[in-house]
Amino acid sequence: MEIQSDFLVLGSGVAGLTFALKVAAYGTVALVTKKGIMDSNTSQAQGGVASVFGQLDSFDLHIQDTLAAGDGLCNLEVVEMVVKNGPDRILELINLGVNFNLSEASTEAPPALDLGREGGHSRKRIVHAQDMTGQEIERVLVEHVRRNNRITVYENHIAIDLITRSTRIKRGAVITTHEEVCHGAYVQDRNTREVKTFCAKITMLATGGAGKVYLYTSNPDIATGDGIAMAYRAGAMVANLEFVQFHPTCLYHPEAKNFLISEAVRGEGAYLVDAAGHRFMEKYDPQKELACRDVVARAIDTELKKTGKDSVFLDISHKDAEFIKTRFPNLYEKCLSFGIDMTREPIPVVPAAHYMCGGVATDTWGRTDIKQLYAIGETACTGLHGANRLASNSLAEALVYAHRAAQQAVEDLKQISETSLPELSPWDDSGTTDSDELIMVAHNWDEIRRFMWNYVGIVRSNKRLERAKHRIESIQSEIRDYYWDFRIFSDLIELRNIATVAELIIKCARKRKESRGLHYNIEYPNRDDKVWKQDTVIRRPFSA
Repeated sequence: MEIQSDFLVLGSGVAGLTFALKVAAYGTVALVTKKGIMDSNTSQAQGGVASVFGQLDSFDLHIQDTLAAGDGLCNLEVVEMVVKNGPDRILELINLGVNFNLSEASTEAPPALDLGREGGHSRKRIVHAQDMTGQEIERVLVEHVRRNNRITVYENHIAIDLITRSTRIKRGAVITTHEEVCHGAYVQDRNTREVKTFCAKITMLATGGAGKVYLYTSNPDIATGDGIAMAYRAGAMVANLEFVQFHPTCLYHPEAKNFLISEAVRGEGAYLVDAAGHRFMEKYDPQKELACRDVVARAIDTELKKTGKDSVFLDISHKDAEFIKTRFPNLYEKCLSFGIDMTREPIPVVPAAHYMCGGVATDTWGRTDIKQLYAIGETACTGLHGANRLASNSLAEALVYAHRAAQQAVEDLKQISETSLPELSPWDDSGTTDSDELIMVAHNWDEIRRFMWNYVGIVRSNKRLERAKHRIESIQSEIRDYYWDFRIFSDLIELRNIATVAELIIKCARKRKESRGLHYNIEYPNRDDKVWKQDTVIRRPFSA
């Protein structure tokens, strides 16, 4: 079955939805999401969107905070572009109907936005909707997408691989280069297992992050790095995948799964304490609890290794109880459901894999180095985050890049004629059978996540990375044999993708012989600007 559209969007977070809405005025859109349309990393974003609205704030201050967090690897042009365009994109969301919190103390008419503060920010600049910002943004964008008759949504569909073709480029009478062009993707209906051919003039990767590569993560189950893996297999450049951000404070409880305790809690004055109730962050950074995430995560990791305890604690119980309930209603109720009253007692927390600062390399318009293939959001490496993402810059980046990518994609669409679209072959699974050894998928999935946590986690070493390299090579060989012998299914597709992303993280981490931002190697504890003030770029070998 072939489905044709002008634009194919893979992913239904803020980046994919925003892009789809903006390009729908110029062509038909097929929006593919592997679960329900509301199932995305965006929906779980608690903190908010970092942007300059405060009277004591400025673009220059936000730029400097972003550069400081990025530890020397941010692209200044990109940082300035995202920071300066952020306010307009937030106002656009407000006009669509997003209900951000307003300041009760404001004397302005209309009231000003209520601004929070998070680690690494020198000013209050986090625009939020209580502690459920992502869910509110997603709700409004989904409502608009559902009402748009030029957007067709395919829920419970999982992308398998991109469809690319080489075009020959002539210089005079001589063919000098071959250029890869993306024409869509093979996508499986998870309910029927039918593989459909999605043919599109422009393909957008907005599939989110890859937190499920690690054993402990704040991400939902869908975060298996699909876009990064597909782009790499298609031959696109990927970059900076050694920079995996571990959020310092995920709820530690045997019945809690992937539940994040927002950085905004520390922004409102919470303390990090050990089991004896003693604060410890002053030993690691002058900003204490408001230090950047890499610093706080490593500090907690050090304390846990030193004491042998299972968790540290986040304590905001010294603040007014009504303030806590009003500012963090979702967190309060969730903690209470596990028997923890955050207005009276500290919350047990541990670090967990949270955000990929690396991804598919793009330019300032979201274009990859494969023609007609774009990437935005957490799937992309734009140069904004450098070696460490500043808190709440991700939603701002997604909004700004979705806007710019839409502008460029519409221009690209004008240059693509109907005759330039090739005839695509349907998916061929002849010679395969249904698997009777699903244990291979479950076992390898679990092993990857465990050795990535132990060997390629918050603190690394050459020996650990070498062990991880040998394990992933063995598992990749096993997956390849299995993949081509049996009919595919969603768990196998995701296993193949997390294995690919794990391999890329290991490769990038082994290449960088220093410690910078989120990449900390105990054998190279210092930053080396003479050699390593550069991106780590990888492209698939032609023989792979």
